Amino acid sequence: MITHLKFMSIPVQDQDRALKFYTEKLGFKVATNQEMGPGQHWIELRIGRAETRLVLFTMEGEESRIGTRMNCSLACDDVEATYRQFSERGVEFESPPQKQPWGTFAIMKDSEGNRFVIGSD
Repeated sequence: MITHLKFMSIPVQDQDRALKFYTEKLGFKVATNQEMGPGQHWIELRIGRAETRLVLFTMEGEESRIGTRMNCSLACDDVEATYRQFSERGVEFESPPQKQPWGTFAIMKDSEGNRFVIGSD
């Protein structure tokens, strides 16, 4: 039986730049950083208490995915506080947090131009 989502891959152009962004600006922790052939590493990041990890890796032929909207949402306790904290660290957002009947959200960009929804209930 399937028990959980093991990892989600984030397509990146520059693994070193992306690693610095995700660890220094977002506070994620490195779980694995291993060489995977010439010029590529398999980099897995831990997010808080979550079992699911993020992988900073682009499969050959998948480069067109870099800089697109990611089909996922990252959860936080307080979108407005997270928005302020990340903005102070230089994270770019498409717009300030928006309140909707289903929750509050904002859309952030990573170092590679990928866009993510951050949200709370």
